[in-house]
Amino acid sequence: MRAWEQYVEGRLETEEIERGFAGVRPEILKSWDRSSDWGISALSDATPTKLTADHVKSLSQKNQSLVSAAQAAFSRLAPHLAESGAILILTDKNGAIIEAIGDPQTIDAGRDIQLEIGGVWAEGVIGTNGIGTALSTGKAAYVHASEHFCLGIKAWTCAAAPIFDPLDKSVVGVVDLSGPPNIFRPHNMALVVAAAREIEIALYEDLREERTILLEAFIDLPTPPDNADGVVLLNRHGRIIYSRNTDRIPFPRAQQLGIGQILLTMRPEMTGGQLAEALPRELVTKGVELLKTEGETRGAVVILPGQSVSKKSSARPSSVKIAPRVGVNEDEIQIVGNCPKMLEAMDFARRAAEANVTVLVQGETGVGKELFARLIHSHHTERDTPYVAINCAAISGDLIGGELFGHVAGAFTGALRDGKAGKFELANGGVLCLDEIGDMPLELQSYLLRTLEQRAVYRIGCNRRRPIDVQLVAMTNRNLRLDIEEGSFRRDLFYRIGAIVIDVPPLRERGKDIEQLIDHINQTVARKFGREPLILDDSARAALCAYRWPGNVRELRNTIERLRLLSPGDHVSVSDLPTEITIPDDDMLLPGDHRTLIPERLNLDAIESVAIQRAIELEGGNLSKVATSLGISRPTLYRKIRIYGLDRGK
Repeated sequence: MRAWEQYVEGRLETEEIERGFAGVRPEILKSWDRSSDWGISALSDATPTKLTADHVKSLSQKNQSLVSAAQAAFSRLAPHLAESGAILILTDKNGAIIEAIGDPQTIDAGRDIQLEIGGVWAEGVIGTNGIGTALSTGKAAYVHASEHFCLGIKAWTCAAAPIFDPLDKSVVGVVDLSGPPNIFRPHNMALVVAAAREIEIALYEDLREERTILLEAFIDLPTPPDNADGVVLLNRHGRIIYSRNTDRIPFPRAQQLGIGQILLTMRPEMTGGQLAEALPRELVTKGVELLKTEGETRGAVVILPGQSVSKKSSARPSSVKIAPRVGVNEDEIQIVGNCPKMLEAMDFARRAAEANVTVLVQGETGVGKELFARLIHSHHTERDTPYVAINCAAISGDLIGGELFGHVAGAFTGALRDGKAGKFELANGGVLCLDEIGDMPLELQSYLLRTLEQRAVYRIGCNRRRPIDVQLVAMTNRNLRLDIEEGSFRRDLFYRIGAIVIDVPPLRERGKDIEQLIDHINQTVARKFGREPLILDDSARAALCAYRWPGNVRELRNTIERLRLLSPGDHVSVSDLPTEITIPDDDMLLPGDHRTLIPERLNLDAIESVAIQRAIELEGGNLSKVATSLGISRPTLYRKIRIYGLDRGK
């Protein structure tokens, strides 16, 4: 407080505080400097800007995605805030409060300083405060009592975290926890950061659903664009959420065609012609079509004339190759697959590598989760980037801490005499892959969370901070959300490692990918054993394609290896296959198989696929009638046929 008094009176130079005077934190000092530069009066007793009710309503509508995404987190925290003395606040990207919940007395007290819905708390309006400082820096921030720049708000404490847009990583809002100084706790920061991450995940899920709806409507257009054409999908706000071939389009402001950019301002009543007129004049188009679902305009597609390309070059790749790591004796890895879920998973892996964010890879045992960790690593710029993997389930709970974080001499029984660097240090500058993260002991999860938040590691038994730059790829075959509810996995860690979630589909959901994998593994196994590839007759191939593969790709590979080793010749018929494949239980058949299935023993996806396949057969392949009979739209039907690899009957 004394430092602040001297600062605002001009009797204290910035350099004196930077040398540690009065313990003023550097980030607070910088905020004071910004507040002073903006001409904020240090004697202000409240934010001077309060929006009208109509303006707040308009702002909430404009930020509907943000408000909806925050609803679950706010509802979950509301019961814990009722008598806590604290209030939880949501603001837009300009610091305007659009939601506030919590202790009624604190909410009432907040009205005295306009810390309420409609109040604007940007630094340029009211100086140093949690909301404004988080917006100015793009980082989580806490401002406690006298650290505030304005005198009238020094009786408050606040911790705030920015919320980032899943498309372009811009700040779209802030989550803030505010109240009287006695609510201040160091873990307030962890709470708001976890809430912000939860909202970001919800935003991402909403975005993915919106993109799926628009892609379905786009697929259903009567006249699809040529493969060479550029395609830009706009949501109802005119924002680009999907694009294709835009790198081939001659447009002087090419950055405007990037994902997340707002290409134009859309209004619900606009026609396709009006949209075309609203586009940048330099952008040459072949056409603009509204995208509608059940009569409601959900967005638009802009078709851009592309250069002529061959059919072969415009086709989607059916595999991705990963070169061997530098200095490691290993074969080239190939990820085979062309189903939508696999293509999306590979796209997410590429984006995750470019953004250098933590990744959670989810999927059943045997689907190839580790291949996506390697795929992420392969996209790093330097070929000799470290890649370190550790299986949390393969090491006892007593030893895994030392393996991950390292230890000093004598830290625990069995510790090496000279100490040891952990996997985090070994992976510095590269990728650390944590397999079966759901099996990590609960007491070590806080260590991991602190390491990720601080980007530094502390060896067990040592207080020395060792900075690290590691991209974490966590993998699990467990339902971590269920583990959270059961108390065996930390909620804040889940949101921290799930910046990007890659769901690797099981083999039974990959449709015609199974045939590609059979041929690929057949060739690979033949090379491995120095023999000719197997020749599978139609009955054997049909049986392999119909089986549900509970062990996924790993089971398929083992089956083909066993056939190659045990078959006296090169020809394989259905009689050569294992009995679990030739005489499977009903729930081991792929969706859409013609044998009798027992619905009670199938998951929902399997039941749905069987229903769709039977409807196709009943309607003789007329997909319009199939969609009507099932009560779904035609784009949804087309998407599900692709996902499940069903026979369209035509």
